[in-house]
Amino acid sequence: MIRLEGRQMQTETPKISVIIPTLQEEKYIATTLSKLTKITPQIEIIVVDGGSEDNTVKIARGFTDKVYEIKERGISKARNYGAKYSNGDILLFLDADVMPPNDFAEKLIGTFKGPEVVGATCSTMPLRSKLAEAIFFIYLNLMIRISCALPFARFKWQSRGEFFAVRKEVFQKLGGFNESMAVTEDYDLSCRLSEIGKLAFIKNLIVYESNRRIRKEGLLKTAGIWLVNVISYILRGETISADWEPVR
Repeated sequence: MIRLEGRQMQTETPKISVIIPTLQEEKYIATTLSKLTKITPQIEIIVVDGGSEDNTVKIARGFTDKVYEIKERGISKARNYGAKYSNGDILLFLDADVMPPNDFAEKLIGTFKGPEVVGATCSTMPLRSKLAEAIFFIYLNLMIRISCALPFARFKWQSRGEFFAVRKEVFQKLGGFNESMAVTEDYDLSCRLSEIGKLAFIKNLIVYESNRRIRKEGLLKTAGIWLVNVISYILRGETISADWEPVR
């Protein structure tokens, strides 16, 4: 078990670093970043691009001076790279098509006031959702919320990765995301986090995502892939899918 040092009550407001992995995100990145630049308290915005051939990098540099380009593709690689160059006490991993509300930073800081909290997430909902999609996401959010309260580390599904906050000190000691995993890397980190601290579900916070994968591949197919990989990880310690094809 990892022992954490210096987890006494903080006297200063912790800083938040928002880390966004990108690949061909020119349709979404400007909307997300323009919203993040207006957030108070001020946050550090880091974009890590995995080889976009569109205007993603150019657009991102119009909003933040911390835009990095890496040669190797992989969402875990991009997230870990961003964490390496972050200055925040709390790392928030956010997808490029996710829209958080204006008060998310305040609620996140309040959640991490408890020294036992090592990670946090919240409800995610699709923008302009259809009825079946809305029902599915309500159920999914409920399952994640329940799993955060379970005593069994192996069944901790803290987040799908769209909005995944981690205490930086803990993230570093755990070695970050598993870069060998193409999918379910968020579930893996959730399990490891839950072995050393509390995973918090922020009840009064909802973020919205584009829902582009479900719109393109269908709700049943997408949910089925998620479920199969999580079950495979629980039973075998590895996922079935070797790749997670980007949807743009």
